[in-house]
Amino acid sequence: MVQAASILGLDIGDVRVGVAKAYWPDGIPSPLTVLTNDKDLSANLQKIIEDENAKYVIAGYPRSLNGNLTQQSNKTVNLVNMLKSRISARIILQDEAGTSIKAENELKSRKHPYSKEDIDSLSAVFILEDFINSHPGGGGL
Repeated sequence: MVQAASILGLDIGDVRVGVAKAYWPDGIPSPLTVLTNDKDLSANLQKIIEDENAKYVIAGYPRSLNGNLTQQSNKTVNLVNMLKSRISARIILQDEAGTSIKAENELKSRKHPYSKEDIDSLSAVFILEDFINSHPGGGGL
């Protein structure tokens, strides 16, 4: 059994990066914050990693509906490769198929106003949920 560690989930967009947190392998993810995808992203993410004592960062990996790589897939890989040299946690890509749509539908169902930032942070929660569910008991790491 893997010892519980804090992990972060990222929903990476061109403008914003939604961030969620969970204790892994058995925690329930929750929204944490939204960062601006700018020149300070790696420093701001590193601060969160340190504050949360995170060992892993699970980055959502976008693909088209038929599973093919897209322009956004390439942007995500480029950003993740840059972050790997600037942050202290291990970064793992996780398929993010449908997480933004699922997040928006969830927020609409609550019948309260919500922002694009709310969608981004909830998408990060769903990315973490998918990762945790696909690695029961911490398997594979």
